[in-house]
Amino acid sequence: MHLVLFVFLTILTQVGGIIYLIALFATLKAKKLRIFKRAVIFILLYCICCLFLIPRIALYFGREKIETTDHLQAYSIFYILANRDYVKPELKLALQEIGLGLSKNYPDLTVVYLDANFPFFDGFPLLPHLSHNDGKKIDLAFIYADENGKVSNEKPSRSGYGIYETPADGERDQTKICKEQGYWQYDFTKYVSFGKRNSQLTLSDEATRKLISLILNQKQTSKLFLEPHLVDRMNLSHPKIRFHGCRAVRHDDHIHFQVR
Repeated sequence: MHLVLFVFLTILTQVGGIIYLIALFATLKAKKLRIFKRAVIFILLYCICCLFLIPRIALYFGREKIETTDHLQAYSIFYILANRDYVKPELKLALQEIGLGLSKNYPDLTVVYLDANFPFFDGFPLLPHLSHNDGKKIDLAFIYADENGKVSNEKPSRSGYGIYETPADGERDQTKICKEQGYWQYDFTKYVSFGKRNSQLTLSDEATRKLISLILNQKQTSKLFLEPHLVDRMNLSHPKIRFHGCRAVRHDDHIHFQVR
């Protein structure tokens, strides 16, 4: 059980497994402690480390924690508590500028980010992503409108992933193409949506296109991944927009971009 928890917490948060072992060894002699009390000790130690220790150590690895502002926020507290909100300074600066730029056109909107990177070590995988391992990548949520056409910060997926903007008739169906080639994982994120929480929301092509243009206008931006049918639908044309390949997962539920 301890091994399973160690592996699970390491995959989920990078540092959770190590903190779990520390909490476990610190309470080994206290045999009268029940599981609940041990869990409380681990949670307290984990929170203290994540709030005060890890952000300072991450600086030595060239990564900084994303700051929540009026123009930039995590989709949910999970991404903060799981240490999936660390980036290189140049990406952090780009995010701040993108948030400010969006607010000038849509004062009530906030740029919402999903998975970024872990705080330590280039090459350490942030599963289930293939490339979020160097502090230079981040996923942003699309912008949606309610049934009256008003854009808002609400999103349809509980996790931020897995609720797709599927191709319309006549549009390129890249998911079908990839799966026919044997890439079964291409739409794997549908299993991590954890349900749809607002079925009335529809993708705002205009606001999402504006967000994409702000990303592309950043000098630091090197690549942006978006599903081909959405690129065509939004009439986007830019050398930084790339197809991510069938080995990845589909990108019609979020925007992925990275810096040099």
